Amino acid sequence: MAMNSYFEHVSYEELREEVKYVYQSDNRPWIIGYSGGKDSTTVVELVYEMLLSLNPEERTKNVYIISSDTLIENPLIKIYLNKMNTMLGEAAARDGLPIKSCMVTPEYNNTFWTNIIGKGLPTPRMNGTFRWCTDRLKIKPSADKIKAIIAEEKKDVVVLLGVRKAESIARKRRIEGRELANRMLNRHETIQDAYVYNPIVELTTEDVWTVLLEHNSGKTPWGSDNSELVALYSDADSGECPFAGMSNSGQTQSCGQSRFGCWCCTVVKDDKSLNGFIKAGHRELIPLAEFRSWLMSIRDVDEYREKKHRDGTVYADKHGNKGYGPFTWEARKLILTKLIETQRTLNYELITLDELRAIDEIWDRELDLSRRVLVDLYYEITGDRLPWDSYKEPLINSDTVTSIQQMCEEYDVPDELVRNLILSVHQNKNYSNPKIMRKDLERLLNQQWLHFDLLREIDNADNQTGA
Repeated sequence: MAMNSYFEHVSYEELREEVKYVYQSDNRPWIIGYSGGKDSTTVVELVYEMLLSLNPEERTKNVYIISSDTLIENPLIKIYLNKMNTMLGEAAARDGLPIKSCMVTPEYNNTFWTNIIGKGLPTPRMNGTFRWCTDRLKIKPSADKIKAIIAEEKKDVVVLLGVRKAESIARKRRIEGRELANRMLNRHETIQDAYVYNPIVELTTEDVWTVLLEHNSGKTPWGSDNSELVALYSDADSGECPFAGMSNSGQTQSCGQSRFGCWCCTVVKDDKSLNGFIKAGHRELIPLAEFRSWLMSIRDVDEYREKKHRDGTVYADKHGNKGYGPFTWEARKLILTKLIETQRTLNYELITLDELRAIDEIWDRELDLSRRVLVDLYYEITGDRLPWDSYKEPLINSDTVTSIQQMCEEYDVPDELVRNLILSVHQNKNYSNPKIMRKDLERLLNQQWLHFDLLREIDNADNQTGA
């Protein structure tokens, strides 16, 4: 059964007056989380128009509009979001509004590709038991920016979010559970000195589209046309947007149920948004869908996974064998190769130079005695040299590396252990205190993966004695 429209009882102008009341109630700066979607766009429109309605001397505090770029956004959405951020900044300057629009990204040593290709972190799971991506790529960058604003402004802040009770029953309960009696603001769940205001919490999906398409003839106060947003939602739904009067399906419920996720998301089995764009005619995105399917297919392939964690610890699976750890170095090189090839096919940046540099530094520190693997791989695929290519000199020449590998095989010593010892000595050689190097070497020699069989024998013996 359809929910009653909020605007059956309250007008858009009255909602805007509420926003104005909250804005003028204190001196706390506002921060709007803007994703470019229908809900956050509605919030930004409300606030922008509210500020326009004020006299200049009444615009007493800043409004920060923060967008999050995970660096793996769907290209169509990223282009649109960048465009909106630019238009918002230019329009606010033109209209004399205290709006500051910015885009936040993860730190380059903690992006999706740096974690997977650099550190070998397995891709997030569909069942949610290993979903490390949301916090690192989206939540932390935005939270860090909010904390920076709090420090700069030296005040508490109010964060405006485009969440609505109508979105889901679970979300409705979470929202109601955080509401403070007789107040419009909730304490932020994780950020001290921050409160949350949800101005469109009572709106239905149909109400949101009413605001975006009927108010001001679908034009935003910063100069864009919301029909472009409708087109994005329509394409994400495979080109079928069942607005009343907008399709031949006869349906009256709104489109826009799709969420614009990361193009390489491995948390869902089928990326309905990406597939929808392709079905709607954006065939240039096919290589992204193909790469995503391949990346998901290699996650639990034995040859692509280490049998230890990054810290050298090991666990036994249900069959008593070593369980999976990170992607192997060979797998990481393969993922990077296919990613750069896909990037060349699309002629669209999928991995930034800063991420490549961060990955190269990780490989130099943990894996690469030649210190040339990444830059040479990039050159072989693209024909271009990375900006730091000429500075890359081998730690040990290739003949010595080959000799080390041969001796390791001859004396049955793990070549990975020898490589790690060499890298450790190199990284600690400038410390004046020899205890630092000795401690690190002892750590490497005592890692669990080297003694797994012995530890298992001891464990089995203890179990038999106990029995």
